[in-house]
Amino acid sequence: MAPKTVTPTPRLSDGVHSGIPAQLEAEAKVAKERLYSNRTLPDSVPRRHDVPRLPPNTTREQFDTAIAELRERLGDKNVEINDKPLVDGWYMEHPNTHDAFHIAQQEELVCSAVVYSSSTEEVQAVVFWANRHTIPIYPISMGRNIGYGGAAPRVPGSVVLDLGRRMNKVLKIDGSSASCMVEPGVSYYKLYEEIQKTGDPLWIDCPDLGGGSVMGNALDRGVGYTPYGDHFANHCGMEIVLPTGELLRTGMGALPGKDGADNPVWGSFQPAYGPYSDGIFSQSNFGIVTKMGFWLMPATGSFSYMVTFPREDDFEQIIEVIRPLAQRGVFGNIPQLRHVIQELAVTGKPKSAWWQGIGSMPRDAIARCTSTLACGDVSWVFYGCQYGTEAAIKAQMDAVREAFGRIPGSRFLYQKDLPPDHYLHDRAKVFMGTPVIREVDWLNWVPDAAHIFFSPIIPTRGKDARVLHSIIEGLHKKWGFDNFPTLTIAGREAHYIGNIVYSRSDMDAKRRATNLMRELIAECAKEGYGEYRTHLLFADQVAATYGWNNQALRQFNETLKDALDPNGILAPGRNGIWPKAYRGQGWEITASNRDIQGDIAPVGANKAKL
Repeated sequence: MAPKTVTPTPRLSDGVHSGIPAQLEAEAKVAKERLYSNRTLPDSVPRRHDVPRLPPNTTREQFDTAIAELRERLGDKNVEINDKPLVDGWYMEHPNTHDAFHIAQQEELVCSAVVYSSSTEEVQAVVFWANRHTIPIYPISMGRNIGYGGAAPRVPGSVVLDLGRRMNKVLKIDGSSASCMVEPGVSYYKLYEEIQKTGDPLWIDCPDLGGGSVMGNALDRGVGYTPYGDHFANHCGMEIVLPTGELLRTGMGALPGKDGADNPVWGSFQPAYGPYSDGIFSQSNFGIVTKMGFWLMPATGSFSYMVTFPREDDFEQIIEVIRPLAQRGVFGNIPQLRHVIQELAVTGKPKSAWWQGIGSMPRDAIARCTSTLACGDVSWVFYGCQYGTEAAIKAQMDAVREAFGRIPGSRFLYQKDLPPDHYLHDRAKVFMGTPVIREVDWLNWVPDAAHIFFSPIIPTRGKDARVLHSIIEGLHKKWGFDNFPTLTIAGREAHYIGNIVYSRSDMDAKRRATNLMRELIAECAKEGYGEYRTHLLFADQVAATYGWNNQALRQFNETLKDALDPNGILAPGRNGIWPKAYRGQGWEITASNRDIQGDIAPVGANKAKL
């Protein structure tokens, strides 16, 4: 049963790096109470297996000896054994021991211990230690990779290296170059707060929720919604600990500044001399980034709006209208196109408040419910924002109105037209670089809700969007899930983000969600649409879809992995990249490697039942 009282959320002002900023405390309180009121699971479930879960090929005696050595180097309080009850928490109070949104059994993808480093030098010490004992380590920035595996290590029993708790400083904010340098534990909330203190007229770019790591999101190639929405494209400069413990700086940081200072253009010019190597450290297990620079957007005027479209079949025409506008730069940012079912979800009301049936919500029920909302009985909702001077925004809006006006029945709605609690007001803040917490309201859709993302890339063409959407829609209905499509649309490509919402307390829902993901990956890949990012349990299947020329890309990644990480200690298996010590030993999870219930089930060395 849900607790009668809900404890306050930790705050940034109390020195908690992962806490909530002051301006969102009231919203966080409401969000947490709402989530906990819809919860049936207890805080923790007794663990069935021996604790801690040991690293592969490591005895308890060897593990204890290694941990004692690590504690001597980092201090007792900075090395925690994972032998306590597993608590899922919620977005603002998430675990670093496992995936809070477990699609497998809660205790399967768990670490053996968590280590907290305070500096690059301590990260190096942990890496040297891991090589000595051949114990895999799994670095996380903050562990809020929600929907993609959270803080869970791909290899159970790995030691999680939590970089965020003690490495959470904004190292530099340069108002003249509109840039900053951060450590892994800096959230979007914190970076926003620190910039406000400077008084510099600068914006950050944040994703839908602001509690995640600025660095972690960029390294996973996440996106936001201002003109600086491609986070990795707007990074500049990295400091990296390699899997051997050696230290590397990329870009202009490789050239020492005067008298040993940092190079003055390290945060201003991305490449340097020779090959541009930064990209190999995104979505990889080739190094641990301990410092990372980012470009910030100079503050400007903005105007947010939404456009509604009445028919399901408007979908292709909407995409065709967006493409030339995006290619010509009329959209300064990365706009979103959402199905209207999301207007129901972001109210924070459970699905049962709208419809009590079984399986995916039928279209007529969605129409009946949305007709009571400000958007009305429509099918698609576009959220956009224009930037610049008043005159520039007027000219842009004239072009946008004219283009969307070609779709019969389209309707523009502005903030002044909508009630104070409407989602557009929160969307407008995100479009202006102000982080919010509103998106957690999705998780009230079902009790004990969790989600995984399906995230393929398509060309910005109506016919491609229709093919992909039809596959996704059909498979969601087959497996009994509501489809919540969000398309972030640029001039040449679009990210289609599918959000599969399931209950952590429902093993049948987990099984169906797993099978849905398996089929989505396979069927979309047949049409040439691949994921740009995925949950760690589906990484091997997704990596295998990029199989041109006999898996040349995978072989190239493995060559790099073996050269940089000869002992295979750094995040083995992350994004489908396995070191030679693990390859062919049964660690890979593929579509054909599952148990009789259809769940994911590694074999060989990894005996976990997921």
